Formats: sequence, structure tokens, C-alpha cells
Amino acid sequence: MDERRQMHLGAFLYPTGYHVAGWRHPDAQADAGVNFEHYGELARRAEAAHFDLLFLADSLAIRGDDIDALERTAIRYVAQFEPLTLISALSARTQRIGLVASASTTYNEPYHIARKFASLDHISGGRAGWNLITSQNEYEALNFGAHYHPSHAQRYARAGEFVDVVQGLWDSWEDDAFPRDKRSGLFFDRGKLHPLRHEGEHFQVRGPLNIPRSPQGAPVLVQAGASDAGRSLAARSAELVFGAQNDMHEAKAFYRDLRARLTTCGRADKSLKIMVGVFPYAGRSYAEAEDKYEALQQLVHPVSGLSLLSAQLGGCDLSKVDPDGPLPEISETQAGQSRRQLLIDMARREDLTVRQLYQRIAGGRGHWQLIGTPESICDELEQWFIESAADGFNVMPPYSPAGFYDFIELIVPELVRRGLFRDGYRGNTLRSHLGLAVPSNRFARG
Repeated sequence: MDERRQMHLGAFLYPTGYHVAGWRHPDAQADAGVNFEHYGELARRAEAAHFDLLFLADSLAIRGDDIDALERTAIRYVAQFEPLTLISALSARTQRIGLVASASTTYNEPYHIARKFASLDHISGGRAGWNLITSQNEYEALNFGAHYHPSHAQRYARAGEFVDVVQGLWDSWEDDAFPRDKRSGLFFDRGKLHPLRHEGEHFQVRGPLNIPRSPQGAPVLVQAGASDAGRSLAARSAELVFGAQNDMHEAKAFYRDLRARLTTCGRADKSLKIMVGVFPYAGRSYAEAEDKYEALQQLVHPVSGLSLLSAQLGGCDLSKVDPDGPLPEISETQAGQSRRQLLIDMARREDLTVRQLYQRIAGGRGHWQLIGTPESICDELEQWFIESAADGFNVMPPYSPAGFYDFIELIVPELVRRGLFRDGYRGNTLRSHLGLAVPSNRFARG
């Protein structure tokens, strides 16, 4: 292993934890979704542990309309802050940790996204990242005057042009475009101003963006889609990809595929980092870790488990399926493709019943689950890292805040001891943490 290479860590701040029953745990903050002090303390602790970034997911609608299941869950976006508002507030509570929030290209406009994330980058001193999502939740359409949710192909076609517009707007001004010379009266240099004048299939945007170029040159562009269209978009535009593989061979294949696509797009290998989601139960002994896992599994209500599986499979109706029988054939939908296929493959590969499958995903929802001691968990993380299955990991605690603190207190010190993770920040921006170059302005005249 190259001793200079160290893994990256993200803190996935899902309000009460990523487990479907996490909010019911005695040590969980049940009102976490709307408790700013809860988020503030999580952010403070993550920064003290030198995490690369905080990450906030999003949905623009409650996921689903099955009220029997919804009233028993805290994970279907029923009660939580809008992520850009929250992460902007957290920027004032932190100094160096990166700040990544999700925003949809399907139900937003490029100018809005470009302006908001550029503003966050200025406010935070260069720590912003935009997680580009195309909205797999079909219920979002109903909140934006649409009669139907666009197809997967339509969403990605729009997303590709959306990214082009946003990145063009971020280059509206050269780095030294604002002399603000009080003596001469010159506030900005017109020669360093570049209106975009974009006219495309989905957008017509004149520009320029009405905020100077951001401290990082541009916020870090993050993406998580693992379908063929998602991978192509990531290879063309993304700088950080969140993976959801739970098998090292699959993760290595995903890693190699994205690297190959980078080359095809004419991009350097170092211009993209891949972080895999990890769902850890850490204990000072294996028995302690197993007890933590079993305690949460006992809290999974059957209605919640079956509804969660239905949602993860694209909204299919499982109400008449024998829960102790095999997973039936699942028809195509216009919802997210990669997660749906991951779960189908898991059920077929391991011969799981419907009940076993929903119990399996009640925690990590298909992400890589680890149960063990600091040593055993670090062994697994180290193997994935040194064998190029991932450049780092997005930590998804089962319940919060205690589940996240377990990782900070038990796992991080062992990673540092092994030389796999930093013992302090070396820079002040998200790009510096990730080892990403500052992008050049496409319009600058050399």
C-alpha cells in the first residue's frame, strides 16, 4: 500500500439513524429531524474526528402514501429539515469539515442550484459539495404540478444538461474579476465577466451568476447513481461518487468500471473519488456488537419492513405476497434502477424469502453492513481500501447519535493507529481533504 494514500470518511447525517427502527432505540434522538442542536453536536464531533465531510440526503416529498407504514417510520422524509438550509446553518458551527447536501435536477432549475451552492461555498470558506440526484421518488411530481414522474432516461438526459449549465454558471467570473477599487471606482472588471448564454433542449439560461467565483473554484460535484446512465454521468462530471455495494467483488468491479469510463471521458484518475456506504455495528466485543444489531432488529414492525422493501423495489405491491416465500418477479418502474436491481440480485443470490430480505434491508437498505469489534471492522475497511474497492467510506450509523459516536470512539482511533486515516486536517477546503484539484475557469484567457 502507498503509505501516503489514506481513506476518506463521510458522516451520513440521517436524522435518527439509517435503520428503519432506529428512532425507537432508547438512545436515539427521536425528534432529530427537526432538532438543530442534535445536528450541531453531530457535526462538531465529526469535525473533531477529522471526517472529510458531512452528508445530507433529501426527498422533495414523503416517500409513499401507505399511512399504516408511514406512521411507524422516521426514515421516509416525513419530518426533517430542508438540507441546504440545515447545512448552511451547520457551516457556522464548524470550521473545516466538508458540507455536502443533495438537490434534485428534476425539480429544480440550474440557476437556483448554482447560486445556492456557490453561496454556501463562500459562506463556509470553500467547504461545499452538491450531491446531484435525479429524484427516484415518484411522489415528488405531485408537489410540482406534474401529472407523471419523468422516466429514468428522461431524468438523466435533463441531469446531463443541468450539470453543464451549473458548471458554466460557476465560471461566470474569473478569480480576480472583482478589484473593488475604491479610488478608481471600478467594482469589477468587465473583461473577466462571462455570461453563459446557454440554449439547449431543456434549458435556456443567459447568466451570468450574480455571485463571484467560489473559493474552491467550484463546489465539489457529488453523485450516487449506479445505473449505466448514472455511471456515465458520474464519469463525465462527478468528482466524488457514493457507492452502495455490499460485496467486495461487486465494489471492485464498480470501481474499475468508473475508472475506465473516466479515461474514455479524457479525465485524470485522481479527478474522482469513490466512497462506499458502510452500515456499522461496533462493539468492544463481537457479542456486544451482535447485541446492538439484535436489539434494533427486534424493533422492526412487519408493516414497516414490508413497506420499506416495496419502496426500495420501486413501489411494487407486495401486500399479497407470502412473506415466507421467495421474492416474485418484479416489474420495471421509473424509480431508481440500481438499488432495485441490487436487492433483487441479493435475494436471488442468497435465496432469501421476502421476510428475510426486508429484515436484511431494515438496517442498511442494501448497503454494506458490518458487525464486530474495532479490529475486525477495520480489517474489512482496510481490505476494501487497499484492494481498490473504495477510496473511503460514507458512514451510516444505525441509530443516532449513539451509533455514530460508537464509530468515532471505537473505529476512527484504530484507523488512525494503522495509518489509514488522518490524525488532523491538512487543509481547509473540501477539495483539499479529498485531494481534488481546483478546476480552471473555462472562459479565462490564459
